[in-house]
Amino acid sequence: MEFKDVVQSEAQLRALMGDPVGPPVVEKTLTSLDRHCHTFIGRSPFVLIASSDNEGRMDISPKGDAPGFVKILDDKTLAIPDRPGNQRFDTFLNLFRSPRIGLIFLIPGKRETLRIGGNAQVVRDRELLESLAAKGKVPALAIVVHVDEAFFHCSKCMIRSHLWQPEQWPPLDGLPTLAETMKDAASFPGPVEALQGVISEDEETRLY
Repeated sequence: MEFKDVVQSEAQLRALMGDPVGPPVVEKTLTSLDRHCHTFIGRSPFVLIASSDNEGRMDISPKGDAPGFVKILDDKTLAIPDRPGNQRFDTFLNLFRSPRIGLIFLIPGKRETLRIGGNAQVVRDRELLESLAAKGKVPALAIVVHVDEAFFHCSKCMIRSHLWQPEQWPPLDGLPTLAETMKDAASFPGPVEALQGVISEDEETRLY
């Protein structure tokens, strides 16, 4: 599709929409983790990780575990354990090409989120990995994030989406299962039940 009226610069954007609303919106950005960031990360069971390759192709990967699974090493450094997954390693491959990383931490029921940006490395330091163990399983790898900015994001997106209000959630009827999407995308010749069996076994036996 082609569009006729495309905003292409900050100057054009500001002329249309104006400047940030008040100094706190701009000045709230931190260069290291303060006590509020420590508390939020320590109670968050879920983080979204954004990365890109050296050509700018983006990826966003969800990670979740028990609250506090992301370890704060100091006010400028975080460690995220790599639990068993599908072995695609999209985030790792991106970080080898471009170390920039973005994180959004969520806490169920909390309307504000925490956004963090920085550079990252894929590490294997044994002492660190052992400190990130869960259910007796030590991760093989971890992402270490060197923080250069952090700030809390306002609640409007949560209010509008009703994300934490189950009574407002849309019905799930008619949505495809993961097995159905994989069968169609890969033109898998076998029955969808076979794929579903593989997925279900993976969820039961490879969490850690």
